[in-house]
Amino acid sequence: MTSGSLIISVYKKIQELNLIFQALKLQSYNDFEVIVADDGSGEEMENFVNDIKEKTDLKINFITQEDKGFRKTKILNKAINISNSDYLIFIDGDCLPHRNFIKNHILNKEENTVLYGRRVMLGKKISEEIKSGKIPIEKLSSIKFKLLLDSFKKDEPSYHIEESFIIKNKLLREIYKFKSNHLSGCNYSLPKSLIEAINGFDENYIGPGIGEDSDIEHRLRQIGTKFKSVRNLAVVYHLHHPKITPSQNNITYFHSIILSNEYYCKNGLKQIKH
Repeated sequence: MTSGSLIISVYKKIQELNLIFQALKLQSYNDFEVIVADDGSGEEMENFVNDIKEKTDLKINFITQEDKGFRKTKILNKAINISNSDYLIFIDGDCLPHRNFIKNHILNKEENTVLYGRRVMLGKKISEEIKSGKIPIEKLSSIKFKLLLDSFKKDEPSYHIEESFIIKNKLLREIYKFKSNHLSGCNYSLPKSLIEAINGFDENYIGPGIGEDSDIEHRLRQIGTKFKSVRNLAVVYHLHHPKITPSQNNITYFHSIILSNEYYCKNGLKQIKH
């Protein structure tokens, strides 16, 4: 059993996943497995991951499903079920982890606690330079000044530059703490037992947004889970893409969950008959 399972949700973005693997090879902590949770990208994605498995020492598992539209919560549940660790870390397939990302999640884990971070939002130009190799992955942590300059651009700039700074001092982090303590689906971790306690992700969410973070947060708070910030410790860099609007169906369904006060979803890790 490894110290942690890093679950990466992906759909067709092979180039971005390749960059994530480059970043994972540079991690300062290496007792972790990688689970690529693919929402039906097809044979090309599976072949790519199998090729990476043969060329690297990373412990990689791949799980996929038929492409029937956006079913991220379903593939995340499948990933949880095959994980070989009692601690789970979640990122999205367009987020590049800082070299100490895994380390800072593992070293700060606590019982009955979710660790939550944020993301540096890379602008379009910088994202393109990373994808082309003009900015190597190993240089990500040293482009803060470049990010600052890019943040002043009018068209598709970088933002949340403050998230790129590593602050090791606990007191300074407390001074510079979150204005928001909400969970973001691209950067959080928790004991596997916690997500099992709420029966995992609710598979009734079949569009983008809410199902993989807001819903999980709401139901975890219902059972008294603690939330701890790892902002400026567990850093990820989010590659640019057009903004995605949450599904209106998801929003409506989430409101019904809030009103119901139910923490245990019936359509999750275990399928419960109504």
